[in-house]
Order: sequence, then C-alpha cells, then structure tokens
Amino acid sequence: MNEHDLNTLRHTASHILAQAVKRLYPDVKLAIGPAISDGFYYDFETKTPFTPQDLPAIEKEMKKIVKENFPVEEYTLSRDEALAWAEGEPYKRELIENLPGDEPPKFYKQGEFTDLCAGPHMPRTKDVRVFKLLSVAGAYWRGDEKNAMLSRIYGTAFFTKDELAAHLEAVEEAKKRDHRKLGKEMKLFAFMDEGPGFPFYYPKGITLKNNLIEYWRRVHKRYGYQEIATPIMLVGDLWHRSGHYEKYRENMYATSLDEVDYFVKPMNCPGGMLLYNTELHSYKEFPLRMAELGIIHRAEKSGALHGLARARLFTQDDAHIYMTHEQAKSEIIGVINLFEEVYAAFGLDDFKFELSTRPENSIGTEEDWEKSTNALRDALDELGREYVINEGDGAFYGPKIDFHIKDCMGRSFQCGTIQFDMQMPERFDLTYVGADGQKHRPVMIHRACFGSIERFLAILIEHCAGWFPFWLTPVQIAIIPIAERHQEAAKNVLAQLEAAGLRAEADLRNEKMGFKIREAQLGKIPVMLIIGDDEVEKNVVSVRSRENGDEGQQTLASCIEKWKSEI
Repeated sequence: MNEHDLNTLRHTASHILAQAVKRLYPDVKLAIGPAISDGFYYDFETKTPFTPQDLPAIEKEMKKIVKENFPVEEYTLSRDEALAWAEGEPYKRELIENLPGDEPPKFYKQGEFTDLCAGPHMPRTKDVRVFKLLSVAGAYWRGDEKNAMLSRIYGTAFFTKDELAAHLEAVEEAKKRDHRKLGKEMKLFAFMDEGPGFPFYYPKGITLKNNLIEYWRRVHKRYGYQEIATPIMLVGDLWHRSGHYEKYRENMYATSLDEVDYFVKPMNCPGGMLLYNTELHSYKEFPLRMAELGIIHRAEKSGALHGLARARLFTQDDAHIYMTHEQAKSEIIGVINLFEEVYAAFGLDDFKFELSTRPENSIGTEEDWEKSTNALRDALDELGREYVINEGDGAFYGPKIDFHIKDCMGRSFQCGTIQFDMQMPERFDLTYVGADGQKHRPVMIHRACFGSIERFLAILIEHCAGWFPFWLTPVQIAIIPIAERHQEAAKNVLAQLEAAGLRAEADLRNEKMGFKIREAQLGKIPVMLIIGDDEVEKNVVSVRSRENGDEGQQTLASCIEKWKSEI
C-alpha cells in the first residue's frame, strides 16, 4: 500500500458517503468530496445541517452499499450532456462550467449513484471495507464566506481494521492534547466572545510565553542578532510601496487619523526597512542581523480561527538580515543551524525542508529569482540536507525554505521559514557603502524561527501534552504541606526556591494531601515537595517527580543545586 492507493480508497469512500446520504436525504445537493491527509469528507447543501446523531444511520447505509458490491464505472460526457446531467445540482453545474480546457467531463457511476469526478477510484464498492464517519462541520462553498454554508461530513478509511484502530486511538490522543483544552485546564490562556481570535493570557500563560521569549533572546544574541522594535500601525502609503496592500488587503485592519489612512501591520518587514534607512550603512557592518518580536494583527476569517495556532493577534519572532549577495549562502547556513538548535531544545528534531519557488503573482526579474533560489538551494546542498521542491509556492518577493516539523504523534506542522528577497531593498531604496566608496543595493533574508510565539506554543503544548521541559514550565515545583502545622516550613522552602531563581508555588489550602497532589498533576507541575513532621524534624523535603516518581527525602540545598544545573 502507498499514499496513492490510500487516497484512491478514501476518495471512493467519499462517493459511497454521498450515495448513502442521497438515499437517506434525496433533496440534498452535492458539492465536493475529496480525499484529505487523514481521511475524506463530502460537502452537502441541506435545509437542516447534519449532526453527529445522523452519522450512525449514514454509516449503516454506507455498509449496505459496500455489501452490494457495485462496480465503479468511469465514463465521459460532452459539456452539454454534463450540464444536462447536472440539472438540479447547482454546485456540480458550476464545477462543469468552470472546467479548464477542452477535455470532456469525467464521471464515476456505482449503482444508482453517479458523480462528476476526476478519479481515480477503487474497482468496486466492496473494496472499501474499513471506514468510519468521524464528525460534522460547516464549510463555505469554495472556502468563501460570501458563498453558501454547506454541511460537511468527515470520515476516514483504511485497508485494515488495525490501521483504523490505530488512527482512531491517535485521534482520541490528539483530543486529550488539544492545546485549547489544556490551555483552559492549566489556566494558560483564554479566548473571549468580546475578542474572537485575540488571546488573553493568565499569569502562568504569560510566564510560559516570557520564558520562551527569554530563550529566543539568549540564542539570537549568541548568533549575533540585534533586537529592534517597530510601530504596530503605519501609514497606508507604506503598504502600497511594499506591495503588501495589493496582496493582503483583505487581511489588514485599517483606520484613519487626521484624514490619513493607517494599517495595523500584518508583518514586520516594512517597519524594519524604514529603521534600516535611518542610517547610512557600510559593508563593514554586514551581515547586519536585526531581530524583532513584533505584534502582528491579521483579519483571519472566523471559520479559520483555531486557538493559538490560528489567531488574529500574534507575536512574530521575525528577523531581517541585510548583506551582500556573496554572504548569502553562509548566512542561510547560519539561520538553518540556529533553527535546528532551537527545535532540538524542545525535542522537535524530526523535520523536513521544503524549497518553494517563484509563484505566478511574483515581482522581480527572472535573473533575480534564479540567483535567490540558487542561494537557498546551495546552502541546503552544502549542509547535506534533503529537501523537496514546492513549485510556485514562494513569497511574492522571493523564494523560501520552510521547515516542516513533526511532533511526537507524527503530525507535521509548517514552522520556521527563510525567505530570500531582492525586491524589498529595491522598493525601499536600501543602500550601503561598499569597499569602493560607492552606494550599492543589499540583498536580504526574512526569517522566523517559531513562525509565531503563539503558534509554536500551540504545537509545543500538544507535543508535550502540557508537560513542558523543566526549564520552560510556568511552575516548576509544587510545595505541599501535609497539615496546617507544616505551613511555616513550606513558606520557608518557597522563599529559598524563589531566591534561587526557581518558580514554585506552596499549596497552603486546607485540603487533604491527595487532593493537592492531584491538583499539581492536573497543573502539569513536574516536581512536588511533600513536607510533614518527619521532613520538618530532619530539615529535608520528600521529592516526587513526574520523571522518576518517589525520589525519597533530600536536602533542599541538594535539590536546588540539581535543578539549577539542569536548567
């Protein structure tokens, strides 16, 4: 079995789903039903949206269709014949009208059911034996909120029952690890109806975010970056000059001050280049690495929002490197090395590289694009990194390398990006004085390691299931006095831990020890210190850690030394 075979199986399953729905709900209108990375779906127009309670009956009908073992027959029709077939099916008609070229529309028939489809499909419905309907959702036709809202049914299919069981187990595990669920349980962040897509951070959440930022700053200082900050809102003319207005206007927040249009920045680049241009730079400064933790706003559609992973406000860990073309390859290698170091620190050391080339809506000359693409390719080749080419998916101003990291559940996320740019320096008239005393045009790299702090936190929460590395976790140590008479000792331990720069909490509530331990476990606190009569008498603490379980009684001084060494 390969991925192509699995996609064929799942696409056939989507047609069986549509056939079952048509049998049970003859008035529904059919939209599309593709195979996707982990299953399939089909979109329907229906007066009453489907609910999870509808799925068992639909799945039962699908099993009947499989058992009936219809052959899946392929044929074509002329455009006029296809449009006649689509009478009463407006979405199919629209698809036929928009088919490119002169190729006749292709159809697949199984029993009484026929669907417009490019294929391929399994030979018979009986080939789709192992499947499961999973959920329902709303989806706009063609992903455009101006179009009709359709009812989408998701499912998955495999060749064996063991594969399906493993997948369903992974789905359940993913639900337990969902960063939105854990973020609420651990009191890290929240989202409110008053600000959809705009995260609110609790004290523990902001501690976590700040710890991540402090680590980012330490690493970037070591790699020779200078940190800057630029305004959140800038005049509209700037975004026309950069080209972002034409490409991103629908995702930009706008306002007007003193009869001048302003836009809240959807990215940091133009502000960084304005700051670069406030001084005359020399080749002796190059490569000039300027990093920014910029607050970004993007007007994402409500249906696309997904906790911290897809928010309307986020902190982009951006950097721009200004350099000569001769320095490009070594700088790209340096960025790749930095990214790999950072990901490894979080146990995210399984990733793939994707080199994206010139898109249709690009700006700049063919020669510029070739030079830029070659610089990225040469850096990957020199490091011996394997990569795939993603044709036509570069940024509008230059090619890019994307890092696709894999978490502990095998899920892939696009995270870091390195974008080569010869266009923005031209648009913003960036210059430097070369060794010859003349002005020259620099080239630049745009790069973000985490992508955004928020999105990386979402990935990290799910990767770790909330159990962050000791150095990063918001609360490292929970101090649990067994009885009220042990509280003074607990306060003393807390003071010593805080003086040592460790993050600790003392649970002084009038609750049983078992309850306090469970609370600490729910809060994903990696170490607990239990204090009772014996510990007070011996001037020790009883240590319980997630990593080693019951570690017995130890002096607080030895614990502090061990934890500081670990950090």
